[in-house]
Amino acid sequence: MKSCLALVFCVAAVFSGSARQEAGLDKTGETFEGGIGSLMPAYQKRRALLTGEALPPHDVDFAVLKSQPLPPQQNPRPEGLSRTQKKRHALLGELHGHSELALLHGLLIAHLRKHTYPDGAPALFLRLWKEEEDWLLETLPTRWLISAVITFAEHGQSEADRTLAARMGMFFSLMKIYEAERCFSGLPPQKAFKVKDRNTSPLPMGMKDFSVLQGDLEAHLLAPLWRDAGQAPAIGNLVRHLLERLNTDDGTVFRRLALMRNAAEKSRKGKV
Repeated sequence: MKSCLALVFCVAAVFSGSARQEAGLDKTGETFEGGIGSLMPAYQKRRALLTGEALPPHDVDFAVLKSQPLPPQQNPRPEGLSRTQKKRHALLGELHGHSELALLHGLLIAHLRKHTYPDGAPALFLRLWKEEEDWLLETLPTRWLISAVITFAEHGQSEADRTLAARMGMFFSLMKIYEAERCFSGLPPQKAFKVKDRNTSPLPMGMKDFSVLQGDLEAHLLAPLWRDAGQAPAIGNLVRHLLERLNTDDGTVFRRLALMRNAAEKSRKGKV
């Protein structure tokens, strides 16, 4: 738990903008009126049981499912579908061009992210990743690999897997929040801010400022995840695969910081 909290504040320090703007909220000064506990109903609502058709048996033949391409999504969506059928319909659109095995993986995650799920769902999910890891890493979109690692936080068999998965889930959730907010800057994710435009207002919650040009916070944030993946038997390869994709993605805050450093270094050399 301590490592998860440390991750929250590390990511917050990297992702926080320098300026603190008045939000015009209620007199309590709370972002969430009623406190963080008031968010529980919204959290619980999305975790209601998916009712409907049963999952395949535990010994389902994965090779057969890999060979079966998904049918086209029927639109508009038919009436009278169960919650599971509605989820399958949505996945048919999202996973167009993939196979029934990719869809089964998506359905398993959808079930396992709920408070209640079919009895055999955890074991089938774990078997799928144990037997088909290479295929899953090569085939699935990154979005589904992220969902998979988050699912291990509750259903991993080892403490090392569950703890690392929880940290990865926190990391990607905060990253998603930050990148979504940044969209309102009007800049594409590949466009770095200019160093000269930095606002010098203090960071929130009294956090110490982060040196964009010389700081090592990224190393303290990412290197332990890479290190601990070596001790996570079920998700180690998945975690390192995701971190490698993070490193090659040109639209992350880490790439933008690297661009800012390069620009500052070129400017410095030009003045020498």
